[in-house]
Formats: sequence, structure tokens, C-alpha cells
Amino acid sequence: MRIGILTGGGDCPGLNAVIRAVVRKATAAGDEVVGFRDGWRGLLDDDSVVLDVAAVRGLLPRGGTVLGTSRTNPYAVEDGPGRMLATLERHRIDALVPVGGEDTLGVAAKLAAEGLRVVGVPKTIDNDLDGTDYTFGFDTAVGVAMEAIDRLHTTGDSHHRTLVVEVMGRHAGWIALHAGMAGGANVILIPENPFDVDGVVAHCLHRFESGFSPIVVVSEGARPADGGLVTSTGQTDAFGHVRLGGIGAALAAVLEARTGRESRAVVLGHVQRGGTPSPFDRVLATRFGLAAVDAVDAGLSGVMVALRGTDVVPVPIAEATAQLKLVPRERYAEAEVFFG
Repeated sequence: MRIGILTGGGDCPGLNAVIRAVVRKATAAGDEVVGFRDGWRGLLDDDSVVLDVAAVRGLLPRGGTVLGTSRTNPYAVEDGPGRMLATLERHRIDALVPVGGEDTLGVAAKLAAEGLRVVGVPKTIDNDLDGTDYTFGFDTAVGVAMEAIDRLHTTGDSHHRTLVVEVMGRHAGWIALHAGMAGGANVILIPENPFDVDGVVAHCLHRFESGFSPIVVVSEGARPADGGLVTSTGQTDAFGHVRLGGIGAALAAVLEARTGRESRAVVLGHVQRGGTPSPFDRVLATRFGLAAVDAVDAGLSGVMVALRGTDVVPVPIAEATAQLKLVPRERYAEAEVFFG
């Protein structure tokens, strides 16, 4: 059997661990693996590389993806599906393992509906894919953000200033919630709960009155209840998503004006995506890769491997992409106990 693999969407710690696991497992079973470069673009342009055990040595601790990635939407390209299927036929690919988030897996579901054997692997640092308890890359991103928050506490207290830490999270605030709670943030703002600016100001003033400086952690997609702050560049990607950014700086300016204390914004941005994956993400990504090959060998298609409790099981891709996994109100309420 010949298995194709590609990585799409944003890069993420753990992608190389998935590639390594797929190749090692498939090779041991006598299968061959072909990697397609830069996500769906590799299938459109027939840009590929044969992957053997030697090609994946040393990949486990390495961040990013050796196959490259892109946000290419093949269904927005003229005859995109036809070109992809022709590439797969030329390479005699029996099954495809796309590794990605909601957009990549959305394309995968369409290909599965056209008869291609497809087994997806969930990837997003936002942890917002439904159907799986966790996605790899999330734990690493939270660790990076938490370390930054830890470091900012001391500089904030030394200068008596508010520090606003903007983290990733377009529609879901999982990174902000976990990193903020772990790092002892005084306010956490997420997309699921539009925030009251007056309330944020009050929390910051209360923190200053205690003799310490406030740390505000805000998801890039968070927005005020009155809609008064600018949070978008206005640009969109190939899948129609608005590129977010700017909420941290906008909020810092408001807090400085309202509290009378200096405020600074720290935007972690792509730092959260880079670097070596955490132990948790290495193990989860490896297990996902192994399970994907098992699903292919079992003849499954239109499924995604998912973490349910401590087990990795196949679930329908349609279930994973039907809706985003958002932060429930009760989880946010746990964090609110520590505000101010």
C-alpha cells in the first residue's frame, strides 16, 4: 500500500512527530509513504517526496514541519479537486493522511466523499477542534505563553505598569484560559465572552491598590461588549478567515488612559507556534500518527483520529468539523475567581 501524507494550515509543534510515526509504522507493515509539500499545494502541483525511515530520523524534537505547509484551498482553485486526484493517481496513492485543522480536514472530508480513502489527524494549537479532547501543539503553546507571563510579572511590578499579553485564539480562548490560569493573570479575556472595559479597568485598579501590577491575558479574537476596539486587519486568507491582530495594543492604550498608569502590550504571535514540542505533544502526536496508519490498514475512511480520555480512537471527520470546541461558561467562571 502507498500512503500519502501532508501538513496543512499553520505550523505547529508536533507535526514532525506525526510524520515520523506514520513513516515508521507504515514501513514496518511493508507500506510506502509519499509526502506532499506545503499542504494541498503539493497535491495541486504534484510536489512530493518519498519518505523512508532514514528521512524521519531526528524529527521527534524538531518543531515546524519538514514537509512545509500552506493555507491553500484547493476548492478555490480552477479544477483543484481534479488536479489533486490526478496527482494521487500518478503516485498510486491508496490512502491519504492529511494533518491539519478545520480547514484542512474540511477539504479531507470532501475528498473522502469523492471516494478517496482519507484518515485525518487533528492539528491546531487553539485546541478548538471538536471530537477530540486535545490537539497536539496546544500544550506547547500554553507552556510558551505561561513562561512569558511568569517573566512579565516581575517587570510589571518593577515599573508599576499594566502588561497586556495577546495570545492566539481566533474563536476559542483555550490558550488564554490555560496560560492565564497557570501564569496567575489578573484578567483573562476570551472570544466566547465579550468583555466589559469598565470591569477590566476596575480589576487593574484593584491590583495596583494591592501593591502589585496587573497582567491581562487576551485572545486575539476577544472583543469588548460595546464593539469599541479594533481587532482586525481586514485581510482574509484562502479560506475566508479574517486575519486578526491589534486587540492587545488597543486595550493597553485604553487601560493606560483609564488607570493613569503606563500600559504595554506584548504580542506573542508566532512564538507560540515555534520551537520544540513539549513531552505531552510529542507523545500525543506520535500516538495520532500510529493510530492513523492503523485506521488506514483497517480500511477506514472519512475519519479522524481523536483523543478520548486516554484512548486514541477514530471519529467521523464530519463530527470534528461540524462546530468549534469553545470554552464553556463554567470553565471561564473558574478563572474569574482570580480576577483583580
